[in-house]
Amino acid sequence: MRQITRKYKLLIALFGTLCITGCSDFLNENDPSNFTEDTYFNKPEHARSSVNAAYDALRSITASGFGGGPWVMTEFATGQAGTDLGQATSSYFVKDLTNTAENAYGTAYWQNYYRGIGNANLSIAKIPQIKMDAAEATRLLGEAHFLRAWYYFTLVQLFKDIPLITEPVSLESEQLRPSQAPAEDVYNLIVEDLKTAEAAGLPWTDASGKASLGAVKSLLAKVYLTMAGYPLQKGAAYYELAAKKAEEVIDSKQFKLFSSYADLHDPTKKNVEENIFMAQFRTQILPGNWQELIIPYNKAISAYSAETGGIYATNDFIRSYDPADLRAKEGQFFITKFTHEADRKLTVDLGGYFVYKLFDVAAHTSTANSDLNWTLIRYADILLTYAEASNEVSGPTAKAYEAVNAIRTRAQLPNLTGLAKDKFREAVWRERWYELCFENITWFDMVRLRKAFDLKTKQFNNYVGHKFTYGPVLTERELVFPVPAYELNNNSNLVRTPGY
Repeated sequence: MRQITRKYKLLIALFGTLCITGCSDFLNENDPSNFTEDTYFNKPEHARSSVNAAYDALRSITASGFGGGPWVMTEFATGQAGTDLGQATSSYFVKDLTNTAENAYGTAYWQNYYRGIGNANLSIAKIPQIKMDAAEATRLLGEAHFLRAWYYFTLVQLFKDIPLITEPVSLESEQLRPSQAPAEDVYNLIVEDLKTAEAAGLPWTDASGKASLGAVKSLLAKVYLTMAGYPLQKGAAYYELAAKKAEEVIDSKQFKLFSSYADLHDPTKKNVEENIFMAQFRTQILPGNWQELIIPYNKAISAYSAETGGIYATNDFIRSYDPADLRAKEGQFFITKFTHEADRKLTVDLGGYFVYKLFDVAAHTSTANSDLNWTLIRYADILLTYAEASNEVSGPTAKAYEAVNAIRTRAQLPNLTGLAKDKFREAVWRERWYELCFENITWFDMVRLRKAFDLKTKQFNNYVGHKFTYGPVLTERELVFPVPAYELNNNSNLVRTPGY
């Protein structure tokens, strides 16, 4: 018995020794699938995939549900949108001008877009180290610079003075808890990034949805237009720059307006014609995720299980359209009725004006899985950018009239003609308000112009002091959104936004 016991003790000891040796070898062995920054960037395909990762944050702001969705933040800030989604408190705080630094929408923009900037910074830093075709590396770097510019342009418009981070950040980095940079410094980087992208050899268009030369020049036109106005007020020189860049897009003949407004929400029209740049979605893989937010509350019209009533146009906004304007007519930009989900022969009164130009018909009537992309830059915007900017430089030229009248012709409105400079200016602003509504553009226009559209008089008021038709009055505070409280709590170098 003692011999057996001694044998077992010896076996146990030997087994333990083997375990220790084996475990030690295992722990010291490198896992070839465990990539780090130092081991990943060594193949051309790594360069492509790193840039692909930088696109992901574009989709983040459309994420929607019973808590609302970040993309609606700038729509409620215009005073032209309503909601029936009571639990989306962030929507009400913005809509009623009682916003706080705790708003979930602002936090989502900040965190997701800085994630996009981080991914772009990593690509910009690492791709030059990869042995690959030089022209392809330059194009990929151009895409990364464009994406970084997009994210910074959105953030600086929303929050004004923001951290300016241009290199990958580690736990040891001085930029781990960055301070805010002046808005002008951010704009300077945006312009520098877009000029780099402009010279990167990108094609004019890209049917797969990647950044193109058309997208780069279009964004640069929009950036210059914003820099011409508030808060930088760079004036005539930047209006001229904006007009020139927009004109380059127009003169390229690579883009055109859709013949029908239905094409704005047709999945077969992704990344072509009027759609210059879009956030990419694909049914059953990465489906568009805002559909439940744009349909009325529990009206039984949709194949989606959730009907939230999250956002719609106010009656006052719709009534401000010219009665002849096609965009305000049923089934164009908006709908007030739709078929019943149990019987498509029955018509349901929706009780309001819901945003049809973002509406995926197939998803609502059958699949509950949207194949729509999210439009970020549309050719209509560039036509109106050109008309506005060129008018500021030299008054209403024939080409400026041609640009704005292309928008009006599609809306079945008469051409503008014979207007003085100030009248033409406001006519173009109105077209921007009506054409680009509910596309995350109008509030940015309000801030750069310091103007708000009076839905009753159809005139433009000063931003500060403008009263929404349902009561609240804009103040200086509402010219920016607050730096999120979560970020303030985790970074003592950030300064709280005045008024919040």
